[in-house]
Amino acid sequence: MTKKIKLKISARLFKKRQRRQGFGSAKHCRFCGSAENAATLDYKNAAFLRNFLTERGKILAARISGNCSLHQRALSASIRKSRVMALLPYSALQY
Repeated sequence: MTKKIKLKISARLFKKRQRRQGFGSAKHCRFCGSAENAATLDYKNAAFLRNFLTERGKILAARISGNCSLHQRALSASIRKSRVMALLPYSALQY
């Protein structure tokens, strides 16, 4: 009988294989799914818009948040409008 020998994979090749396989499920736009979520995309809804900001006050990229380009532009516009109205901060406080 021949015995199969399992070779150790180097860390570099293991990472490369993991990248090729992908990470979990594909991201989807939460606004395209239903009209209710698209209606919440309003500059007056500061608590909801805060979910799309980093702790430094930057707007999350579409590749991270999973939004489509159409809704990412609308989201960015409503965040900028909310900042002008002083509902959201432009940046985090520095101490």
